[in-house]
Amino acid sequence: MNTPPIYLDHQATTPLDERVLEAMLPFLTSEYGNPSSLHAFGRTAARAMRTARQQVTDLVGAKNELEIVFTSGATEANHLAILGAALAARPTGGHIVTTAIEHKAVLAACQRLVDHHGYTLTLVGVDRHGRVHPADIAAVLTPNTVLVSVMHANNEIGTLQRLAAIAEITTPRGIVLHTDAAQSAGCGLLDVAELGVDLASLSAHKLHGPKGIGALYIRGGTRITAQQTGGGQERGLRAGTPNVPAIVGFGAAAHLIATDAVPPLTRIRALRDRLQDRLLAAISGAVVNGHPHRRLPGNLSLTLPGIEATDLLDRLPDVAASTGSACNTGRSEPSHVLTAIGLTRDQARGTLRLSIGRTTTETDIDQAADLITRTAHTLMPAPADAA
Repeated sequence: MNTPPIYLDHQATTPLDERVLEAMLPFLTSEYGNPSSLHAFGRTAARAMRTARQQVTDLVGAKNELEIVFTSGATEANHLAILGAALAARPTGGHIVTTAIEHKAVLAACQRLVDHHGYTLTLVGVDRHGRVHPADIAAVLTPNTVLVSVMHANNEIGTLQRLAAIAEITTPRGIVLHTDAAQSAGCGLLDVAELGVDLASLSAHKLHGPKGIGALYIRGGTRITAQQTGGGQERGLRAGTPNVPAIVGFGAAAHLIATDAVPPLTRIRALRDRLQDRLLAAISGAVVNGHPHRRLPGNLSLTLPGIEATDLLDRLPDVAASTGSACNTGRSEPSHVLTAIGLTRDQARGTLRLSIGRTTTETDIDQAADLITRTAHTLMPAPADAA
């Protein structure tokens, strides 16, 4: 029997927790009711959805379950947040602001407002660690600005943004602040009250839940124009029969994090640091991207000199990792995130993203470090004096 590869791609997706699967199974088999139905099957499904909504509410620190709207994932949540908030505020202005390192789903939603609704868009740059400075956000705001969207944690380099400081700028001006929190929620790092955001996008499969389900946190009083209309589900903000099994799974996964029923982040951070230290010591010229301290505990973005990261991964069948966002797979262009922090095209193409999660072990780390080091050395150009 073949041994599966060492999985170091938890920022792309996480394995489904067995406890989450167990919670979902009845709603994939015997409890198949439509939660909008009034009979016993429907009432059971509706109760399960209420429980899951409360579990997600508890995870993010929302005031009540009415602030959570279920979607098909973080991409849909981003579109509902950005288009919905901007269009709802259209009478008061038509300017939106985001950063140069956002997920493509956020950038696409912003561009849609520009292309189809006549909005103007300002992209704010970041420093070499991938942090946007609140003062730079403040500098581009105008009386027509209606929305600012800044991701909480970057999906490639893991850098965490100073959202609370940005909220201190946007809130007094009545500007809606949205964050793509797909990466940080899975680490239990998202507290919407503490961060002061009005909207936050979530994804279950980033926190050991199922794929195809996400949510949008909407602070009470925030105006949103629905983007998917029909049957009136999700308080009229997201029509369509709810995916009850996936919603139950999302709730169960959120509950495990909120109740600390999973390994602590300190263990994940220690494993990341172990891998980082070993690779930096073994591969001359390797450089870590992202903020040295304020980044996701399991993230390691590493630029390797003189190497194409895709070539490295092709020769590493025993390690499952990536060159950047899984959403950019197959693209020949270098990562927009890496070029935004100042990497050249060659450096960006030589960058490996390794992401550690709750299923990673010390043995995984040590074996992966050895495999990556040996393979990298075969690909690195020989020193000039060795010719």
